[in-house]
Amino acid sequence: MSSIEDITIEDGFIILKSDNKTTKNQLITREIDSSFIQFHYCLKGASKFNFNEGAYAFDIAKDNSLLLYNPQRDLPINLDLKPNSQLISVLISIQKFHSLFSQDADHIHFLSDENRGKKYYDNKPISPAKSIVLNQMMNFNIHSSIEKLYLKAKTYELLSLYFNRAEDANIEQCPFLVDEENVLKIKNAKDIIIQKMTDPPSLQELANEVGLTLKKLKEGFKQIYGDSVYSFLFDHKMEFARKLLETNQHNVNEVGHKIGYSTSSHFIAAFKKKYGTTPKKYITSLHKN
Repeated sequence: MSSIEDITIEDGFIILKSDNKTTKNQLITREIDSSFIQFHYCLKGASKFNFNEGAYAFDIAKDNSLLLYNPQRDLPINLDLKPNSQLISVLISIQKFHSLFSQDADHIHFLSDENRGKKYYDNKPISPAKSIVLNQMMNFNIHSSIEKLYLKAKTYELLSLYFNRAEDANIEQCPFLVDEENVLKIKNAKDIIIQKMTDPPSLQELANEVGLTLKKLKEGFKQIYGDSVYSFLFDHKMEFARKLLETNQHNVNEVGHKIGYSTSSHFIAAFKKKYGTTPKKYITSLHKN
């Protein structure tokens, strides 16, 4: 399964979250005019941006980012998202972007008077600090009423990290969170519980498997994913179940078994806790719509 979320935060400010969980390439297209700056972050797998009907392309590997800005021509998104890949894109109008840095345009070299009107492309690795923010944007557990506010705040944090001068960096950051090896261990822990969601390991077993203490696993997971390990897993299982139900290829009992519930009653109770309705009523509402 795969998902694409197109979230308009406000006028001139858009976030795209692309998650290809299939074994096939996925083509994603979107019209973007020349007034927008594009930031693309590959969290997992790989992707390729094709331009000018395939005349040229930009590849983005895992843990790398791509900045695109060309005021002279439109750069519509024509993205080839590889299997098992995740990408977050931030699209922001140059007018809005310039307002964020108007007091310090020289700090952002392509905003300076000398470079205004010129195209600018940049490809750089994603730092551990940015990786944390991106994972929080991809995986969070907050009420839908404040989702846009949360994503807006996280995007501003991401932009500040993107353009932060190395010499201005805060050297007193938490050493655990800026340690790329520890961040990778937490990501590995997340992948393990998803792969083993029908029979997940205990927290201690998980900590041992990824090479962290139990305390660091709990604290690091909460910091990166905004939730505890098992609460994150619960949300993942419910989302997985919801998408299975939408295919109309499995009954309620089968879906419950696929995500690790031995009885349908336990699955129904869990689904209702998450979505406020039973799986059967959810399916019925889809058919009505």
